[in-house]
This record gives sequence, structure tokens and C-alpha cells, in this order.
Amino acid sequence: MQWRHEWKHEISASDRITLRQRLSAICTLDPHATNGSYLIRSLYFDNLADKALREKLDGVDRREKWRIRYYDGDTSFIHLERKAKAHGLGTKDSCVLDASEAQSIVDGDTAWMSRDSRQLMRRLATAMTCQGMRPRTIVDYKREPYLFPAGNVRVTMDYQIRTGLVCTDFLDPACSTVPVPGDPIILEVKWDEFLPSVVRDAVQLAGRRTSAYSKYAAARAHD
Repeated sequence: MQWRHEWKHEISASDRITLRQRLSAICTLDPHATNGSYLIRSLYFDNLADKALREKLDGVDRREKWRIRYYDGDTSFIHLERKAKAHGLGTKDSCVLDASEAQSIVDGDTAWMSRDSRQLMRRLATAMTCQGMRPRTIVDYKREPYLFPAGNVRVTMDYQIRTGLVCTDFLDPACSTVPVPGDPIILEVKWDEFLPSVVRDAVQLAGRRTSAYSKYAAARAHD
């Protein structure tokens, strides 16, 4: 399990233009990006007591978050992901789902999951059985991603963030979404053992401080 460092900053539209110029000079664009970006649709899980949301808002040191997601509207390749946080570091486990499996989870037909050969699927089954985790809300956004090989650095800018409110019809491209409050743009910087100084300097912006921004929490602000 690889634990990674992470910075998050909420930035402005002009910051995004500045960072794009800087990052384009030193980084390579993620090859999965088409015309510089790609679309992400995520379906986040929580229980009736809002465990994931409350732990995030309360700054609980050790916590986990479950979601399923796909990219650029392509439902032929869906990921189940479990993100964990501890001591300011993050890690992620994932496995691939097909569309029928994702739809079964959305529909609440989950009996098969505990017998599945994928460990992560069985862990989600346990979370759904013991913690009451269920699909909670859709979050859509556009991502502009950059890579820097030394330190395994990944820099992303997420924008046009929208929420499906209580909609969980994950595979329906016509599912209605609305912009999250404030129309934020989020800069994320992730790295392994060290952050090269050339990247550190490139992402520095006057007056911007590391934040604990959560797209899921922002989406739930409509509740």
C-alpha cells in the first residue's frame, strides 16, 4: 500500500490560467486527457448518520471514503475506489467494475458482493452491511491533469463541479446536476517521498493556503 502526500488549494480562474502556463513548461499532460482535460463522474457512499461526511468535516485523522467512478461518459470502464487518510497521508485501493455490477450496487442488489473474488468488493460489502454504507450522491467535474516523473508527482485542477443532489442514477448521462456553491476550482498536488522544488515553486500562489476541501462535502452542502 503506497501512502502519498497531498496538498489542496482552492484557487481562482486567473490562478488556473497562471498555473496552466507554469505546469505546461515543466510537466507532461496526462495521456488520458483529451484536449487537455477529461470528465469525471463519481458516486459517493455514506450511511444514514453521514459517517463519511461528518468525519471529513470534523477532521478525523483516520477515515475512509468509498466511491465508484468513470471517465468521459465511458461506462465500459468503471472503478470502485476506497480512499483512506491517516496522519495527513492518503492511499487508494481500486478495482474494475462492469456496468451491470455498478447498477446492481446502485439498485441495492448487493448479496453477491460478499462472495466476489475481489477483496475490495468484499470490503465494500462489509462496509454496507456493518456500517450501512449506501450510494449517496453523484459528483461531476472536469479535471486538467499534469504529471512530473521525479517523486511520482500528479498535479490536477478540478472545476465545473456539479452535484446530483440525492440522485444516485450513476449510469444515466441525463441525470440532473447543479453547480456546487461558489463554483470552486480545486488544485491538488500529490507525491510520494519528495516534492521536487521545480514543482513546488510552480504551484506556489500568493495568499493560497492548504485546505481540506472535499468535493463530496461541497456537494452535500445542498442537503
